[in-house]
Amino acid sequence: MRFLRRQIDRIEPWFQPGGRLSSYSALYEMVDTLFYTPADTTRLAPHARDAVDLKRVMIIVFIAVMPCAVFGMWNTGFHANAAIAELGLSGAAGWRGWLLDLLGVGYDPGNAFACFMHGLLYFLPIYIVTMAVGGFWEVLFALVRGHEVNEGFFVTSILYVLILPATTPLWQVALGITFGVVIAKELFGGTGKNFMNPALAGRAFLYFAYPIQMSGDAVWVPVDGYTGATALAVAAENGVDAVISSGISWMDAFIGPIQGSLGETSALACVIGGLIVVYTGVASWRIIAAVMLGMITTTLLFNVIGSDTNPMYALPWHWHFVLGGFAFGMMFMATDPVSACQTNMGRWIFGFLIGFMTIVIRVANVAFPEGIMLAILFANIFAPLIDYFVVRANVRRRERRNA
Repeated sequence: MRFLRRQIDRIEPWFQPGGRLSSYSALYEMVDTLFYTPADTTRLAPHARDAVDLKRVMIIVFIAVMPCAVFGMWNTGFHANAAIAELGLSGAAGWRGWLLDLLGVGYDPGNAFACFMHGLLYFLPIYIVTMAVGGFWEVLFALVRGHEVNEGFFVTSILYVLILPATTPLWQVALGITFGVVIAKELFGGTGKNFMNPALAGRAFLYFAYPIQMSGDAVWVPVDGYTGATALAVAAENGVDAVISSGISWMDAFIGPIQGSLGETSALACVIGGLIVVYTGVASWRIIAAVMLGMITTTLLFNVIGSDTNPMYALPWHWHFVLGGFAFGMMFMATDPVSACQTNMGRWIFGFLIGFMTIVIRVANVAFPEGIMLAILFANIFAPLIDYFVVRANVRRRERRNA
């Protein structure tokens, strides 16, 4: 590490003001702080100092979503290999089949390594395109504005990839992350100033712009000619009994070997990652608790109302927790420290609103069984307003107390 430190220090003058590469100082800073904690420290009030800087916070979140990513790669490969076996195919199509045959991995759905490798070949291209295109926009805005490259994109990139179907065309991946980074973040000033989660904004853009590639029964398993509905879609169509009849128990849905986006099918992996971000103080437990409270309360309300035509009215809350992207959205999207509320009371209101809206969208809107994505974006819009009224209420309370 000392050798790397010396090499970085040796080229630093090139990027300082007056240096021949001073226009690219953002790139130098990005590499330097990727490996080393910045030497600059704040010594005077009113700044708050902490031993963990923003880059290390982002790394914690990145590590926390790894259980979802690893399980998602295995799950994608598992369903692909199972579909290949069910359709009687000899192997995967295209370069993935060529590479898997070259490596001698095989397509046995009972072989964890074969499933992981097959899923990895779908995860990697999407992640590489996301990093390349999104990173390009991040660096471009940093160079034009003359500020540091924001490390928040590392988190945005992995979250964005994990909420996409494995079959998403790469050019759509590029369009989605472009919308998320440029429109939802950089136009508002970059990291710390965006009011909307960039990963979710990019996913929402793709959902409304290209609904055929983002939803339906043919997008979850990357094998041509194979179709299958997600457990949430089955529940929305015929109720929880149909989900159980299809061979999916609640525990199956909790562990995650079911069809869905790349990294959001395992509620267990989401809980593990959620515990990491809560324990390290990166995420607010109040938001997570409020989302659960809002979801349970609204679900029980719909359970009491009931319906003879809509089976989602009767879906129990513990099934809502394990179906779709609820657990992933609650742990990693709703708790985004930038786009969520900043006050403790505001976090309770913000989280409850997300839980409430998720169930309303899932139950009342039969054409859109998933609701957590739109619910979080909806709450992001109101987060500043919620904080404003919470602060004003605190001010009025103190004024009355000191009158």
